[in-house]
Amino acid sequence: MNKTDKKLAQIKEEVLKCQKCSLYKTRVLPVIGEGNHQAKIVLCGEAPGFNESKTGRPFCGNSGKVLDELLESVGIKRQEVYIANILKDRPPQNRNPQKEEIEACAPYLERQIEIIKPKIVGALGNYAATYILEKYGLKEKIQGISKIHGKVFEAKTSFGQIRIIPFYHPAVVVYNQNMKRELEKDFKILKKFQK
Repeated sequence: MNKTDKKLAQIKEEVLKCQKCSLYKTRVLPVIGEGNHQAKIVLCGEAPGFNESKTGRPFCGNSGKVLDELLESVGIKRQEVYIANILKDRPPQNRNPQKEEIEACAPYLERQIEIIKPKIVGALGNYAATYILEKYGLKEKIQGISKIHGKVFEAKTSFGQIRIIPFYHPAVVVYNQNMKRELEKDFKILKKFQK
């Protein structure tokens, strides 16, 4: 096990024991994150859903199928990227993440990003976009996802320059098939930076 794997395994151990917010009380399985530990792209959602909390895997339900298709449409395999969420536990009834839950859980995601050192952080949905932009000093760029989806923002981190790209959450396609074309168009941006 290399240093990166060890550090990510340490986060997993911490999350399994975490009781920093009340979500641990309804925990089935935490969804820590999965994928390539040397990924150039980290995709970040807001929180696990029902299927995710049963399997411990991010984006494994209907939204996950859409995400897989979007990655495939630009020639990227799911195994090449790292996928995580701001929250590691599912909020009851899939309600929106609360401020104190984000404050308690987000440091795990921040550490995952610091360890993996991606070139791109793709923020899936409004909550992820807002959080990631604010975290990396781009608070003034925050607008609704319909205004900033598919735009590329540059940010400095402790490990160098990254690009942040907000996307609509893949779940939007589950409810409105017409949105798939919009997401496919936005995902083409990833192809540009994949090499």
